[in-house]
Amino acid sequence: MKTCTNRQTEPPIWVRQDATRRRYVREMFSRVAPRYDLLNSVLSFQLHHFWRRYVVRTLRLAPGSRVLDLCTGTGDLAIELARYLGPAGEVVALDFCEPMLQRGREKARRLGLNHTVWLQADALMLPFADAQFDAVTMAFGLRNLIDKPAAFRAIHRVLKPGGKVAILELTRPQRAPMRWLYDLYALHILPRIGQRLSDADAYLYLPMSIQHYEDRATIAEYMCEAGFVNVCYRDLTLGVVCVHTGVKP
Repeated sequence: MKTCTNRQTEPPIWVRQDATRRRYVREMFSRVAPRYDLLNSVLSFQLHHFWRRYVVRTLRLAPGSRVLDLCTGTGDLAIELARYLGPAGEVVALDFCEPMLQRGREKARRLGLNHTVWLQADALMLPFADAQFDAVTMAFGLRNLIDKPAAFRAIHRVLKPGGKVAILELTRPQRAPMRWLYDLYALHILPRIGQRLSDADAYLYLPMSIQHYEDRATIAEYMCEAGFVNVCYRDLTLGVVCVHTGVKP
């Protein structure tokens, strides 16, 4: 006689919102750090540079601004901000993965961008007093955070009144046939490229985390609930990425 067991299977890592996913993400980025910049350029067809420049232009920052770049990775957005602000400004580049930060520091040093501070910390536990920054940015990090509403509350807290937030994130296009083409690329082609050039597991996680990322309206709702006003979003490159912006009143 067979007995039935109610054995529950673990949910895939890209849908979990717990410490297990947090630990996985940090270990994954530590593994891919040596080839992260190469893969970014190959898989985005170099478009990630254009997307970051768009974010910087959108903020319209004064030269002496102080900006916090969360989930900075290897620092491409932080470096773009530092170039824009010049030596009168300051950029604090924060990430919880030290191997990624190491590469960002090296790039900034080569470029002579000495007004950039590199800090290992968690985006959900920001080590700053209230009202410290004129702007907070994040590129390709939000979907990896296990508590997005808490992230926006933390961002709101460290912004000065009138400060701006800009979030750049990979998304699925909203309309066919671009959505179908994107899914074909992300779910079938991208993992194979990642397997050949870097880490197969990481480049399976990437498209699946995008598939399960909240829709644009939900992210905007999180921002409003955190206290931001003038919240809006704009798709770039036929909806492959989306930029959310808001202002702390």
